[in-house]
Amino acid sequence: MSDRFVFDPRDERYKSPFGAAACGTGISFTLRPLAGEGFVSCTLLADCEFAGTSQEQDLPAVGERGDLFAGTFTAPTEPDLVWYAFRFTRADGSSVCFGRGGYASRDAVQRWQLTVYDGSFVTPEWFGSGITYQIFPDRFCRLSVPDPRGMVGDRIVHENWSDQPFYRPDENGQITNRDFFGGSLRGILSKLDYLAELSVTTLYLCPIFEADSNHRYNTADYMAIDPMLGTEEDLRELCAEAKKRGMHVMLDGVFNHTGSNSRYFNAQGYYPQLGAAQSQSSPFYPWYHFTSWPYEYDAWWGVHTLPAVNENNPDYRRFIITGEDSVIRHWMRCGADAWRLDVADELPDDFIASIRSVMTEENPDSFLLGEVWEDGSNKIAYSRRRRYLLGGETNGLMNYPFRSAALAWVTGGDAAEFRETMETLRENYPPAAFYSALNILSTHDTVRVLTLLGAAESDRLETKDQRAAYRLCPAERIRGVVRLRLAALLLYTFPGSPTVFYGDEAGMEGFEDPLNRGTYPWGGEDASLVRYFRRLGAIRTGRPSLQRGDISYLYASGGGLVFRRATEKEQSLVVLNAGESPLELVLPWQGSMATDVLTGQQFFVMDHLLHLSVPPVSGLLLT
Repeated sequence: MSDRFVFDPRDERYKSPFGAAACGTGISFTLRPLAGEGFVSCTLLADCEFAGTSQEQDLPAVGERGDLFAGTFTAPTEPDLVWYAFRFTRADGSSVCFGRGGYASRDAVQRWQLTVYDGSFVTPEWFGSGITYQIFPDRFCRLSVPDPRGMVGDRIVHENWSDQPFYRPDENGQITNRDFFGGSLRGILSKLDYLAELSVTTLYLCPIFEADSNHRYNTADYMAIDPMLGTEEDLRELCAEAKKRGMHVMLDGVFNHTGSNSRYFNAQGYYPQLGAAQSQSSPFYPWYHFTSWPYEYDAWWGVHTLPAVNENNPDYRRFIITGEDSVIRHWMRCGADAWRLDVADELPDDFIASIRSVMTEENPDSFLLGEVWEDGSNKIAYSRRRRYLLGGETNGLMNYPFRSAALAWVTGGDAAEFRETMETLRENYPPAAFYSALNILSTHDTVRVLTLLGAAESDRLETKDQRAAYRLCPAERIRGVVRLRLAALLLYTFPGSPTVFYGDEAGMEGFEDPLNRGTYPWGGEDASLVRYFRRLGAIRTGRPSLQRGDISYLYASGGGLVFRRATEKEQSLVVLNAGESPLELVLPWQGSMATDVLTGQQFFVMDHLLHLSVPPVSGLLLT
């Protein structure tokens, strides 16, 4: 008999409630070992990582034959990660432990994770329920060709909007990112109606503050909009007009490092006030750590143009977070409702918590997102276990595990592995965090999803010149689009906020940075693909079950993936086939008919059973 019949933490017959628990919650455990094992007692072994304590609790024998062991464990009153297993003892005093890997000695047993979070912190529902659109501001929409004279840095402006971004490194092997196309805040403002047609509710803007690179992750002035993008008044108007359309604006906060050409470091003297690289008497000098002033200093991943900031410096914290006109407060008062924290792993927990606290002061309905690439519930960064999701820090995280698992499945993987990855997150994350994840297929840091799904020869493209010149041939593009439509259906029906990287809905291609950061092809979109994303957005917006409904899996094997999203009043059944052959299914169904809301196709039901034949690389959304 499989060990899961002894204890399965995802089955409420064995553990209730499912998954993470709020502080002080009573958690019921039931174990069903085989009678032939001869166990007479069972003990819960619980280690609280942050508290540094261990606890043993007897689970008494219950049931008519006394062959079950059950009891209630009270979660710690403070947020923690509890690592637990069980010890079974026989009448002769011998014992064995039971954990994730089955029976083992106490030293070798693999423990389950119980995330204990502070349930008093509230996460607004608008983010996870809605649809997010990520914009790289320089490349989305320009209204005129800007003049870079007088702006910080040595900027080159493309006259032709359809040019390819510069991608070759300089003499030092660095991509300079000094070429600009002139997309602006007012350009975004001009496309709000287009975004509304996509049912977008959150505009996630990559950095918009003054910087001498097109990506602006090397901030030069936190309190100024980059002049190529516009003005503070432009941002205020964008936020106000977005609100009229039911949209929220999320800004990208890069607080672990600044640019070397910032007014704070000022390595090349662009700003009149002395920076840390110019004088040790500069008020900004304590913000940085020099090993040999002025040329040797801590930098983000050793990149010399990105000097790292000491986030524990009190003056820096006042400037960014707690001051009366801090960076966080100032831009929220301009209309921003959310912040995304770049490289959250690099920021101290109490720094993140302070940002959350100030955001809540400014707007109790605000949202804080963290850039984390792994399971954020148990992430270790710089030898420290992080507390992003335990309460008081981030509301949600970027869901790169979803991206990896979804694309692996769509390109020939096993749906069971996708389910396992996502169920692990659902088990480990507090419910609000799971339903507030930023679900993605591509971002400014990844290969464009259409290229990834369509390119057949990518393994042979050894040089960046080859990847820059590569375009999907017609057959590859057809394959990529068909797969993208399937992946997008999964994206829009899964818990969390479906997120579109600008232009993915229009069929944009591109390998790694900066090839993935081309300009939006206004007038050259894949019109059929845009219509499809509009349809998905409308369906998601109109169905509460897809926004906040529970998820349960009916089938996950090979190319076939079937799950149900359900509220008390509504259900949606998602049937997906990523395989190369038709998927034959018989599913339970209440009612006499099922309708695919994507196409209007109807399926008759016999004896409460729904018989389906799903064509290769396609999906149904049944109601």
